[in-house]
Amino acid sequence: MRKIETGIEGLDEILFGGIPEKNVVLLSGGPGTGKTIFSQQFLWQGLQKGEPGIYVALEEHPIQVRQNMKQFGWEVKPFEEKGMFILVDAFTAGVGRSKEFEKYIVLDLMDLRDFLDVLRQAIKDINAKRVVIDSVTTLYLNKPTFARSIILQLKRILAGTGCTSLFVSQISIDERGFGGPGVEHGVDGIIRLDLNEIEGELKRSLIIWKMRGTNHSLRRHPFEITNNGVKILKSQ
Repeated sequence: MRKIETGIEGLDEILFGGIPEKNVVLLSGGPGTGKTIFSQQFLWQGLQKGEPGIYVALEEHPIQVRQNMKQFGWEVKPFEEKGMFILVDAFTAGVGRSKEFEKYIVLDLMDLRDFLDVLRQAIKDINAKRVVIDSVTTLYLNKPTFARSIILQLKRILAGTGCTSLFVSQISIDERGFGGPGVEHGVDGIIRLDLNEIEGELKRSLIIWKMRGTNHSLRRHPFEITNNGVKILKSQ
């Protein structure tokens, strides 16, 4: 099975080469764990390898997303102009001036069909290889019983078009699950990010809960967020 190198320092090593192609991976974590930075870095590293990518913004204005990425040196505008990167606006619903600047807008987030149609078109237009949905939890926040069904519909489209994808999943600080009933069974992989207080200091760590198609480390690994993004450290 072909593997997609994430390009995130230290991650490919503990994944024994990367994420298997076409896998859908749940990136689960509480507030402040670095989920968004992690997922954006995954897309940016793909662009450096010539792999077109899509970022679906469900909880942040597209302008803010671009600005936040730029702080790490990830300037996506040139890639948008070259037809290698698409930012799907699933946040504004076309309210305000978004229609003037954004080409891919989900007008009704309550209509899953509209969301899927916009996503399909974006994938087709640039032949996307990497996709991030941030956060997928928003899609079933008010309908948790449909969580697994929504995950599987998304997976069918993304894996079917050859994309390797990260679904950002929000959980509360003390939650033991992964962000929705049954979602862990609908994805190919789970990477959980945690932020714990240790001796009066907050420290970040991750663990690869599962990853179909590859062996992977079963240990918890500390990581840092630097000016260049996420850096996985060696376990103590």
